Amino acid sequence: MTTTAVAPLTTADAEALVTAAVEAADKAGVTVSVTVLDAGGHLLAFRRDDRAVLISGETSTRKAYTALQLDTPTADLVDAVQPGGLFHTLPTALDRPLLFIAGGVPVRRDGRLIGAVGVGGGAPEQDHGFAVAAVESFV
Repeated sequence: MTTTAVAPLTTADAEALVTAAVEAADKAGVTVSVTVLDAGGHLLAFRRDDRAVLISGETSTRKAYTALQLDTPTADLVDAVQPGGLFHTLPTALDRPLLFIAGGVPVRRDGRLIGAVGVGGGAPEQDHGFAVAAVESFV
């Protein structure tokens, strides 16, 4: 089996993703925190505005981690954790607890998962839009 190498997410990529998410939030008049993780779950870039709610930094990180671990936007997982949902009994005793609130989006290059963006600080739907804007600017 032959596989093609895919360039990993770089610090410069991560900083560009943060900038794109912040710009999208600024246009909407929302102050956010943004976290970008690489494929291994390592922090590559982070931005927290002093005007943002203090917990928004942890929230953005957990959203990114959840999107990365489950390889899907967190907005698509909200119903899965409701009673009767697929992940209703998913254990949270992981390295970092998962967070099933919109605002985490996987980052792909050539179809492969290379990281994730998490945005916290606005309403969940807004955070999702800011994260999507960042990822779309990356493609």
